[in-house]
Amino acid sequence: MTAVKRIGILTGGGDVPGLNVAIKAAVMRGLDYSIEVVGLRRGWMSVLTIDPDDPASVAQWTWPLSRNVVRTFDRTGGTLLHSSRTNPSNVKPDDVPAYVNTADQQSAAGGRIDCTKHALRVLAALGLDALIAIGGDDTLSFANRLHREGFKVCGIPKTMDNDVFGTDYCIGFSTAVTRSVDALVALRTPLGSHERIGVIELFGRNSGATSFYSGYLAAVDRILIAEVPFDIAHLAELLAADRERNPSHYAMVTVSEGAQMLGGEIVESGDADAYGHKKLGGIGQQIAAEIKRRTKINIMYQQLGYVMRSGPPDTLDRMVASTFGLMAMDQCAAGQTGNMVAVQNGTYAVCSLDKVVAGKKTVDVANLYDSENYCAKVHTGVGRGMFPV
Repeated sequence: MTAVKRIGILTGGGDVPGLNVAIKAAVMRGLDYSIEVVGLRRGWMSVLTIDPDDPASVAQWTWPLSRNVVRTFDRTGGTLLHSSRTNPSNVKPDDVPAYVNTADQQSAAGGRIDCTKHALRVLAALGLDALIAIGGDDTLSFANRLHREGFKVCGIPKTMDNDVFGTDYCIGFSTAVTRSVDALVALRTPLGSHERIGVIELFGRNSGATSFYSGYLAAVDRILIAEVPFDIAHLAELLAADRERNPSHYAMVTVSEGAQMLGGEIVESGDADAYGHKKLGGIGQQIAAEIKRRTKINIMYQQLGYVMRSGPPDTLDRMVASTFGLMAMDQCAAGQTGNMVAVQNGTYAVCSLDKVVAGKKTVDVANLYDSENYCAKVHTGVGRGMFPV
C-alpha cells in the first residue's frame, strides 16, 4: 500500500443526487487507511482560484472533511462542496487571477490561457498526495490532464444523462429518470382533462438516455432523442393519430433538449462555457408551436429542467454512489490512479481515464430505438446490460 496521507475531493459540472453520498463514502473509507480528506470547493474553480501563498484563500476554498463533518452529507441531494464548469486549461484572459504567475500560464486555443501549471502548484501547496474528481466527461477530461502531468487522480462518473464513456452507469441517472417518470405520469391528468398533446422537454445534450428511458418507462406515445433528427411533419401526424386512438383523447412526447429537427440545428443560447458548451433548451417549445400549427390541436409544453436533478438520491443512486466513493478511495490508497471507477456489464470495475475521454456514449439506436416512428423498440433483455444505452 502506498504512503498516501492526504487526498482532495471535488465535484464538477451540474449537480446530481448522490454526490454527497459518494463524498461521505470516500471520507469514511479514508479513515480505514488513516487518510485525511480535504474538500475542494466549486470543482476545478478551486485549483484555479486558490492563491497558495495566502492562507485566507486556502481556507476559503478548502474544507477539511472529518467523520463528524460528513456525518449527515448523505441526507441531501446536490453537492455540499458546490460546483462549477471551470476548465483551468481553458481560461479567458480576464478570468485569470492576478496572482497566477506568468510562468504558470500557457497559450491555449482561441486566445484562452492554460493555467494547468498553476493548478498543479496549488495541489502541491495543499500537500495533496492524490485527488478524487467526481464529474462528467468535461470534469474528467481535466482530471486526465492532471494525470498526464504526473499528478495522481481517480475519477468518479456522474451525470444524469448517463453518457460518460467507459461505464454503464453514472451517479444521478436513476434519480433523474425516476423524477421524470413521476412527472410524466402526473401530467397525464391535465392532458387527459383538456384533451391535449403534451410536449415534455428533458435535459440531455449529446445523449438521449433520459428522454428514452423516461419515455419508455412512462409509456409515452413518442420519444425524441438527441441521436436521431426528426421530421416535424411526420411527428405531428403520429401524435395526432395517437391522440385520436386514446380513449382519453390525449398524447405525449418526450424530447431531449439536444434533439433537432431534420435540416435544423440544436437550440442553444448564451456564451459557450469553458468546455465549449452553450446553454441548451427550447426545442420542445418549437415542437409544440409547430405541432399546434400543423394539427390545430392545443398543446401543453413542459420543461422538466432542474426538477430532474433535485432532491435526495433514490436507492440505486445511493448504492452506486456509496460503492464508487469507497472504490475511488481504495484506488488512491493503493496508488492505482489515472483511472475511473465504473460499472461494466453489470459489475463494478475500473477503467483508464484515457478511455473516458476517447469517446462519447449514446443511446444504442440500432437495438433500442425505432427511428421511423420515434419510439422504443426493446425486443428482449436477455444478454443485455442493466442499462443498455
